[in-house]
Amino acid sequence: MASMDETKGKVKEAAGDLTDNDRLKHEGKADQAKGKVKEGVDKVADKIKDITK
Repeated sequence: MASMDETKGKVKEAAGDLTDNDRLKHEGKADQAKGKVKEGVDKVADKIKDITK
């Protein structure tokens, strides 16, 4: 799911570049950041699961 947000963000950012739409570019960057945060949270959760096994 995190990689989906990052991919969606990259597409939005590219579309914003092509159309010169700053709002779309910013939304794309925000989606990418959201995906990276989710990925980090997933990694932490996996580490916690490994420790508690």
